[in-house]
Amino acid sequence: MRRKPIELAAVATAAVPGLTPTAVSSAPDDPADFDSALLLDSEGKQWRVRSPRHAEASARLETEFMVLRAFAPGVRAELPFLMPTVAGTVRQGALSTFVYSHLAGTTRSVEELTAGSEGLAKEIGAALAAIHDLPQALVSNADLPSYTPNEFRQRRLNELDQAATTGKIPPVLLRRWEHALEDVSLWRFNPCVVHGDLHEDNLLVEGERVTAVTGWTDLRIGDPADDMAWLVASNEQSFVDSVLRHYTSSRRDAPDAHLLRRAALSAEFALAQYLVKGLAAGDQAMIAEAEDMLASLAEDITEHGGQPISVEPLPQTVPAVHVEPVPQDENAGTTGVPSAALAAEQISGLSGAPSADAMPSVHVTPIPVDAVPAPPSRESGAPGNAERGAPAERSGEVDAVQEAGGDSGTAHAADGGNRITPPAALSADDTSTAALKIVDAKSH
Repeated sequence: MRRKPIELAAVATAAVPGLTPTAVSSAPDDPADFDSALLLDSEGKQWRVRSPRHAEASARLETEFMVLRAFAPGVRAELPFLMPTVAGTVRQGALSTFVYSHLAGTTRSVEELTAGSEGLAKEIGAALAAIHDLPQALVSNADLPSYTPNEFRQRRLNELDQAATTGKIPPVLLRRWEHALEDVSLWRFNPCVVHGDLHEDNLLVEGERVTAVTGWTDLRIGDPADDMAWLVASNEQSFVDSVLRHYTSSRRDAPDAHLLRRAALSAEFALAQYLVKGLAAGDQAMIAEAEDMLASLAEDITEHGGQPISVEPLPQTVPAVHVEPVPQDENAGTTGVPSAALAAEQISGLSGAPSADAMPSVHVTPIPVDAVPAPPSRESGAPGNAERGAPAERSGEVDAVQEAGGDSGTAHAADGGNRITPPAALSADDTSTAALKIVDAKSH
C-alpha cells in the first residue's frame, strides 16, 4: 500500500530524534519500489524520506546504507558532487525506512537536461567519469556484485530467457536482443565501478552544475554502458555526443568503441525487465504500461530500424516459399508420376531454369566393330570345319592385316597352322578383334 507524504513525515520523526517537520511534499522516486517525501523542519533544514514498498526494495536501501558508509571522507572529497548521508532509520516489520540529510539542487526531467547548455553536458560527463573511476576495492570490500564481461553477457541472456517465457515480448525485439547478446565483439570492455541505477531522478542540478548523485542501491562492478542507458533513451544524439566527449576526456581509462551500442541495448531491455517486475508483483498497471511501451518500441524498430545495438548486422529474414503441387498427367495412370513431357514443360517454365531447347544434347557415336565372316555352310565344307572355326579362312584375314601393316608386323602359323599370332604393331591394350588369339580347339 502506498504511503502518503504526511505518513512518511511521522515515520521520520521516529527515525531522527528532535526532528519537527513543518512542511512536507512528495518527492520523485521509483514508484514501483519506493514512497518518498521531502520535509522542512522548524530550523529551515530539509530532509528526504524513502520508504520501501516490498522486501526487495528494503534490501536495496540497506545495501545503499552499507555503500554510503564505505565512502570514506577522503573518497567523497575527490568526487565532483555530494553524496547522501543517512540521518536515521526505522524498521517496521520486514521493511526499513531511511531518512537522509537534504542535498542542494533539484531534479529535472530528461527533456530539461538534454535541452541544457554545453556546460551541463560537461558536468554530467564528469560525474559519470568520476563514478566509473572509483576504486574497485570499494565494491569488493563491501561484498557487492562484480561481473566480468562474459558473466555480465550471460546474466543478460538468462534475463532474456526469463522475459521470453512470459509470451509478451514482441518477436522482433527478442530476435534483435538475442542477436546483440550473442555478438561477442560487442562485449569487449573493461569492467569498472557502476552506479547501476543512474537516471534523471538521481541527479540533483543547480543552475548548470550537478550538485549531488543519489540512489546508490545497485552499486557494482560491471558494464559502464548501464549508466549511459537513460541518456541514449532520450534520442537527443547531439547532447549524448557532447556528454560522451566530456566523459571520455575525464576518464582515466579510454572507453571502448561500442559503449553507446550497449547503452542502447540496456535502454531497450529495461522495458522487458520492467514487465517481468510487474508480473512478479502482480501489478496489472505496470504490466499494461510495459506491454504498451514494448509494442511501441517494436513498431518503431520495424518501421525505422531503431538505434544500432550490434556490431554484426542482423541477418534478414527469408520470405516464405509457396510450393504448389505438380498436376498429374492423365496418361500416368494410378501411379501418380507425371509424364516426362509434362515434367520437362514445367521445368522449362520455372524462372531461372533453362528451357529444353537451350539444354545441350549429348550425341553418342557407336564404336565400329569389324564384321565377322559368316562360317561356311555344313553342305559345302568339311564336316568339322564349322566347329573348328575354319582356320584356313582366318589365316587369310591375318594375311590381309599383314599386307595393310606392311613391314611393321609378321604373321606365322604354329602347331600346324592352327594358332595365329597378330601383328606386332597391335599392342596388348588394343581391344579390337584383330588383337585376339584364336586357338583351334582340335590342337588341344
